[in-house]
Amino acid sequence: MEQLFQPYDLSGIELKNRFVMAPLTRRRAENEHLAADETTALYYTQRASAGLIISEGSQISPQGYGYTGSPGCYSDEQVAGWKKVTHAVHEKGGKIFLQLWHVGPFSHPLLQPDGQLPLAASAIKPEGEVLTQEGHKPYVAPRPMTEEDIYQTADDFGQAASNAKKAGFDGVEIHGAHGYIIDQFIRDSTNKRTDDFGGSVENRTRFLFLVIDKVIEAWGAEKTGIRLSPGMVRPGFDDSDHEKVYGHIVERLNDYQLAYLHLSEMITDKTRTKNPVTDILSFYRKIYNGTLISCGGYTKTTAIQVIEKGSADLIAVGKLFISNPDLVERYKMDAPLNKPDKTTFYHGDEKGYTDYPFLKNS
Repeated sequence: MEQLFQPYDLSGIELKNRFVMAPLTRRRAENEHLAADETTALYYTQRASAGLIISEGSQISPQGYGYTGSPGCYSDEQVAGWKKVTHAVHEKGGKIFLQLWHVGPFSHPLLQPDGQLPLAASAIKPEGEVLTQEGHKPYVAPRPMTEEDIYQTADDFGQAASNAKKAGFDGVEIHGAHGYIIDQFIRDSTNKRTDDFGGSVENRTRFLFLVIDKVIEAWGAEKTGIRLSPGMVRPGFDDSDHEKVYGHIVERLNDYQLAYLHLSEMITDKTRTKNPVTDILSFYRKIYNGTLISCGGYTKTTAIQVIEKGSADLIAVGKLFISNPDLVERYKMDAPLNKPDKTTFYHGDEKGYTDYPFLKNS
């Protein structure tokens, strides 16, 4: 049997296969507490055959909120909601990490406490619009974080990690990717600071390592993962030398002995070459000594090839886990796959969330 379907020891956590359900924002926590509920629990339980589930991004504080309906992990009600999820997943023999998230500037005063401006590394306005309770609004120029804001946000990550432990998760993943608050500090296009958190590579990565230290205080390094997206390019959110800055980060991560490094490669059908091992993956595989998760448009064939070559240890899959709760079994049997309905990805009810058919029902 291919290595993809064999067990894997993740820092003492026995995964039944090398599939990871990638973190997938679904925005179904549309209640006053922004808390996961029984339907959320059913959704994750249906997908518990994955070796590891990484939850959707969960905001660490009210200031970290920007995507309406996304669940938080900073209040008692939210911890109680997540307990329902972890209990249900564990009852099915699954393993689940919580992704810790702060959206930074991808918010709006209408979504922030006391109508304040969203926080960011620097006052750089993202392109596009954000959904608020008053409809879609253009993004605004965010408020550059003071040093007090920076240390408070690092503390918020640590507290949210502690809350995840109370909620029964098996570990946590720090969301350091996709242009959100941590990634904003890392990239020289979005970090124009002149203090100890801007300028040099060491300064721009200082906030990231503050956060890692705080989360490790709650969980220990072996139950803490980090997600990065070195090759991601948003309009206006890039770095002049991503191999230098992310190479520096990954080399330092070796000293931490984290549960894993999760690379979001943002690969599409147009960008994936005949060689499934991309330049990004091969570059960081040479640097990183620990468990490496690769996420980016994988098919069964390319996933097997990457695992067999040792280019990654685990393969994260996103959209196909939305539409195929029993994806692992379907891949084992070479069974046909359900196609995801993009119109139901965000918000709504059970449709496109918990109603995708299993093989036994299709």
